[in-house]
Amino acid sequence: MATSPPPKPPSIPRSTPRRDDGGTVVLERVPLKVQPPQMHQVLMLNDDFTPMEFVVMVIQEFFAKDLETATQIMLKIHLDGKGVCGVYSRDVAATKVDQVLDAARRSGHPLQCVSEPVGF
Repeated sequence: MATSPPPKPPSIPRSTPRRDDGGTVVLERVPLKVQPPQMHQVLMLNDDFTPMEFVVMVIQEFFAKDLETATQIMLKIHLDGKGVCGVYSRDVAATKVDQVLDAARRSGHPLQCVSEPVGF
């Protein structure tokens, strides 16, 4: 039983052929337009049970903020119900969320952390 080879996928042209006046083909390079990655913000959500000191410690440890900045973020979380801890690419933001949730679970706190696209 003979099988035919799979068809070749269409190639993406990186240059466009054109003819010059002498009958020869000249290739012009076409620049590819690449969009920057969508950025995601990591948000911590307020709850009535997680100590403020723990939230400050987590912000310092996982988001590399100094004590004053971490305290300001914690107060924003406390007063507004949520606060932005950092803005990262999607994969880095997801890792940060996992680290925060893991630290909260290990310490027995119900702290919640989520990521969402910037401008959401």
